[in-house]
Amino acid sequence: MNYAHKIKARYRYAIILLKQMVITDFKLRYQGSVLGYIWSLLRPLFLFVILYVVFVKFLGVGGRIAHYPVYLFMGIVLWNFFAEITSNSVNAIVERRDLIRKLNFPRYVILVSVALSALINLLLNMVVIGVFLVLMHVPLSLRALWLPLFVGEIFVLGLSVGSILSTLFVRLRDINYIWEVIMQALFYATPIIYPVSLVSSKWPVIAKILLLNPMGQAIQDIRYNVVTTQTQTLGSLINRWYIVAIPYAIVVIVTVLAAMLFKKRSPYFAEEV
Repeated sequence: MNYAHKIKARYRYAIILLKQMVITDFKLRYQGSVLGYIWSLLRPLFLFVILYVVFVKFLGVGGRIAHYPVYLFMGIVLWNFFAEITSNSVNAIVERRDLIRKLNFPRYVILVSVALSALINLLLNMVVIGVFLVLMHVPLSLRALWLPLFVGEIFVLGLSVGSILSTLFVRLRDINYIWEVIMQALFYATPIIYPVSLVSSKWPVIAKILLLNPMGQAIQDIRYNVVTTQTQTLGSLINRWYIVAIPYAIVVIVTVLAAMLFKKRSPYFAEEV
């Protein structure tokens, strides 16, 4: 009991500060806009409509996938979740330079607050996806209980990558532009707007490589467990467990590297920002 009390006392200040940062960020995000928080829902919806019209109606992509509109929307929302964490993390440390110089607190709180703000947006969008699931009569099963696990995977990956980016950005301001280019490439290298079956039917090896990307793996696994079992996953394309484990190993490696880099550089943030 005393040990638990010590842990609570040790992180009490960090938790209070984290809570205030998340609340402040969420309040300021749409300050001055007419629709306010509704934009959290409208932005992915607008993108979904555009991609659905272009790729489904005009190009005929995904016609053989059951409940493809929900399938597509799910991918967009999950990708935006990862993109929001990483892009907002890049300059998070630099933007809070005054706070860092004035207060002594764990620097990781800043990045966790960014990730939690993105998670709140994801939860709001999941409500909309839930409505889609009902309207399109998508049958849910107990497999949907895997959803938090894979969302957690994306959360940890985004937080870790964001930590690396924000640490590098303190000394290398070009990181912001470099990451924008990388995200553009990753968006098309991740099966979001096209089904994996479209690739695997012609280039099976490339399809497997695409799913070694943790984002591709997580998105496909969520689609499989929540939307339709027609979704091709890494496990359905490769029956070797050590290959299927590669995306998870990548997340672990990135997380360890991020923690080591952040721990090494964070004591100097006040001087360098």
